Amino acid sequence: MKTSLMQRRSFLAAVAAGLAKFSTDVGVPVANAQTNQGGEPGPLQVVDFHNHYVGTAFNPIVGAAAPAALKPYFDRVNQHLSDSGALLGSIEQAGIAARVVNTPLEFIQSADDDAPPGMVERINDQLAELVSRHNGRLYGLATVDAYSGEAGARELTRAVRELGLRGVFVASAKKDLFLDGVAARPTLAAAAELGVPVFAHPITDVQLGQRLGRYGRPGTTLNRGTVNSGALLALVESGTFDELPGLRIVVTTLAIGGILLAAGFPEGKLRQDPALLRRHIYVDTMRIDPVLIRATLSALGPDRVLAGTDWPIYLETNVPNRLRDALTACGLDPAEQRMIAGGNTLKLLGVT
Repeated sequence: MKTSLMQRRSFLAAVAAGLAKFSTDVGVPVANAQTNQGGEPGPLQVVDFHNHYVGTAFNPIVGAAAPAALKPYFDRVNQHLSDSGALLGSIEQAGIAARVVNTPLEFIQSADDDAPPGMVERINDQLAELVSRHNGRLYGLATVDAYSGEAGARELTRAVRELGLRGVFVASAKKDLFLDGVAARPTLAAAAELGVPVFAHPITDVQLGQRLGRYGRPGTTLNRGTVNSGALLALVESGTFDELPGLRIVVTTLAIGGILLAAGFPEGKLRQDPALLRRHIYVDTMRIDPVLIRATLSALGPDRVLAGTDWPIYLETNVPNRLRDALTACGLDPAEQRMIAGGNTLKLLGVT
């Protein structure tokens, strides 16, 4: 018990140090990052882990197959994806301190297509240049085709060591493959060796789409959540985490089904090692719903939950207050709230 308490105190001290450094970097007085002048907790300094950007070098195609009624919505999404000004302006509009940004290949081409030669490198060069101009407000995740074998590992290594990107963004699946496939192992091994997180993002499965697509956005959400959950299950049951003990995977709230089934029905690998998820898995807070957050906290713990909104798919406002209200409803104390708001993400990205 004493060892556990000491570990918890050490972790909270590291998070507090990281928040202090981060607050200085973004121009927020250190004292205000913790409390206001009256001694009450000040606004949460939110580092949003889940954000997308395509830029002007590529043409975003999000919602290309959506019904005509949704065309105005997806037109707006694609406009924001192309506009660095919209990305930067959204930081103030949401009331947050910084965004962690990625570029999904799925937003540029079919999720099952191979990236043309040079595309991934151009994506990472563009993102690294943008991030370098807005240090402390933007952090970047490298894009790779995780199913491209050694090529993916080489590009991830270049993006981290030469470009300064702080993690990797990959699709949860491609065609009939999940991330446990042989083709994805070099990228995952490189991430583990480099000590950077892997954001395993959902895609829309074609076959599931034929069954669920008729139900509109709820059907698409269930489709994508099933794929994200499937990737999680594949990594656990394949023994990937046994082979790569340093691997850290971030999934979205859409994977809630897989997380809760793993926690509530600990079969297979999880029966042998119940702490497996808590060692390797992180989840974001899409939609900032206390019901969803409470469930992920129960399954993973407060040090494995990251603030994340899925900008610009969702344009969230007043994020610090809404997040604080949700976390308070979940029974978290101020230190735990600061961890989820930004401390966990900064630690995961190696910023602290």
